[in-house]
Amino acid sequence: MISKDLRVSVRSVQRRRRTWDEGGPRALRSQRPASLPRLSEKQFAQLEAELAKGPAAHGWEDQQWTLARVKTVIGRRFHLTYTIQGVHKLLVRNGWSCQAPARRAMERDDEAVAGWVKEVWPCAEDPRRPVEPG
Repeated sequence: MISKDLRVSVRSVQRRRRTWDEGGPRALRSQRPASLPRLSEKQFAQLEAELAKGPAAHGWEDQQWTLARVKTVIGRRFHLTYTIQGVHKLLVRNGWSCQAPARRAMERDDEAVAGWVKEVWPCAEDPRRPVEPG
């Protein structure tokens, strides 16, 4: 059965077959993305300018942009609502990426971290199941 081979529903196969019968192979071509970006290129350039000002300029104390904060700035500036996932897709689509610190914090104590990993972590970690047949 075709639907089983393609791992789709029978209804989906019927719908595609009807589309083929009515319009031929051209009717089955992709129809572009389901939703277009709601921020125009000009608006995204304005958003980048707002992000360049830093979180402090928008009322946050630390200097870290989160997706939730970017979502808030979009809402305040452009009166648009995005989901967190939508903000992530918007930023990635426009060449932005998640950032990690370039270097370790000066306050980091490697000996304390090693001691924690050796003493505390084994207690916090769940014991593994025995490798015996059940």
